[in-house]
Amino acid sequence: MPRLWNATIDEHRRTVHAAILDTAAALIAEHGLAGVTMSQIAAQAGIGRATLYKYFPDVEAIVVAWHERQVTEHLAQLTAAAAAPAEPAARLRTVLHTLAELTGGRHEPAAHGPGPAVSLHRAEHLHHARRQLHAMLTDVIAAAAAAGDVRTDMPAADLATFALHALGAAAAAGGPAAGPVELTLAALRVSPPSG
Repeated sequence: MPRLWNATIDEHRRTVHAAILDTAAALIAEHGLAGVTMSQIAAQAGIGRATLYKYFPDVEAIVVAWHERQVTEHLAQLTAAAAAPAEPAARLRTVLHTLAELTGGRHEPAAHGPGPAVSLHRAEHLHHARRQLHAMLTDVIAAAAAAGDVRTDMPAADLATFALHALGAAAAAGGPAAGPVELTLAALRVSPPSG
């Protein structure tokens, strides 16, 4: 087949794939996972059921693919924040604010039951993303520590673990992101000598 034809087919497949994910996420957010069928997704996406089944075997597979896309987009945003040309302390603040904003809202379609949510949290793409996020945050914290902005009495990897847990707990509690970020930064900063 001609190269242009292959490029057109590939682009069409990417467009259909994205439309399926977007449609499923919107339907699940509205009706819950148990209230959505493959037929509904196909109809809303404007494709035939047979076409939908060529892409995904079931609704849960669509949700996992949607979640993987979201996680990838979030990691790209965090990587850009970590690579921003700024002083290490400012870069750390930016990364923590970005992380808090990304985790503070609802980024998963409503599942209405534990099954799909459990699948998402056990998915391999999420474990890989968590490792990437931890390594990136460890590097940002280590740079801030080397600049004298972050405490050095604990390894940067431990401080990254603390920061991720602190922001995760704050996100679960709800509320604005600024408070938990400032509290986390205060815990990471170099403490003045006592006495």
